[in-house]
Amino acid sequence: MTIHILATGTSRGIGAAIAAAFSSDDVRLVGHSTAGGKDAIAADLSDPEATRALWWEALGRLDGRIDVLINNAGIFDAAPIDQSDDAWLADWERTMRINLTASAELCRLAVLHFRQTKSGRIVNVASRAAYRGDSPDHWHYAASKAGMVAMSKSIARGYARDNILAFAVCPGFTMTGMAEDYLASRGGDKLLADIPLGRVAEPAEVAATVRFLALEAPASMTGAVIDINGASYVR
Repeated sequence: MTIHILATGTSRGIGAAIAAAFSSDDVRLVGHSTAGGKDAIAADLSDPEATRALWWEALGRLDGRIDVLINNAGIFDAAPIDQSDDAWLADWERTMRINLTASAELCRLAVLHFRQTKSGRIVNVASRAAYRGDSPDHWHYAASKAGMVAMSKSIARGYARDNILAFAVCPGFTMTGMAEDYLASRGGDKLLADIPLGRVAEPAEVAATVRFLALEAPASMTGAVIDINGASYVR
């Protein structure tokens, strides 16, 4: 049977690598980006109505059946604590809205759908920051990714008997444009010295893990959180 997948944030970086990782499989994948594009639905995940519309449009494109949800979309905007109160709060809430709440909305819709179809998988792309924390300007980012991990575990525990499986992936630095800019702004060599592997992850490495969880991971792995950080943080 052809597997139907909805994946968010597929326009570049890890998301584009995730979409490419399924190219040799019997898969129909609908992607997403803020601007849309070829095989991608346009949706601004800061807008709750757009998030819900994304699900229903993807379901329509996939003939009424989604088997796998991959939540990859996210932002990494700074929120220095010396901003004005209103600016700091706005940055916090925007990051939490896009990184966590939109993912939660899609997970909820997916679980309701999977209950009807009798099975399904969710793969949430979180971050090493969920466990290790992040910079002083990125409390909100770390908190949003920790929320994704906790949400994934809760879904796994709550719905395993319904054959609904949930996983999380926690990359460290990954060589996307966003990571390159971050490394350069903070002295790349010093940060790389904190990674025992000696390099950041490639998007294809993260994508290969997501593909495995989406298609091949045994059911008993539900609730697993997979680290991809070159041993820069081990639990």
